[in-house]
Amino acid sequence: MDALDHQLIGLLRVDARLSTVELAKTLGVSRGTIVNRLARLEKEGIIIGYTVCVKPDAAATAVVAWVSIAVEGDGTREVVRALLSEPAVRSLHDTNGRWDLVAEVEAATIDQLSQLLERVRNIKGVENSETSIHLRSFKSRDRTPESKP
Repeated sequence: MDALDHQLIGLLRVDARLSTVELAKTLGVSRGTIVNRLARLEKEGIIIGYTVCVKPDAAATAVVAWVSIAVEGDGTREVVRALLSEPAVRSLHDTNGRWDLVAEVEAATIDQLSQLLERVRNIKGVENSETSIHLRSFKSRDRTPESKP
């Protein structure tokens, strides 16, 4: 993947409904370039789907958790790549201290969370993980696309 691929994916992460015309205009390339790149990224399994963001209070039945992950050796890039392709990962952060990465994940049920955690543990390079389930929030930043950094 090159810089244009990363920019394209970044735009789609903010708004997966952007048209190919809008993407092309924003990135300063032709619509055909966007169509071809999206097709290649999908074929290579880099883009595995498109999703929708729901207001946290509208999806009150969803299970949200934070998965702290320790990575073996220098396998961080491969682990990050695998986690970014997991639709249940809402955000992924590099950190210091005991854990190398922290992923915010969302699942419809505890059973689906369990399945997700098994997939995470089976990623090559994941040495250890610890999960904390979100119970309730006392303060939260507005995460609408317009306010994302």
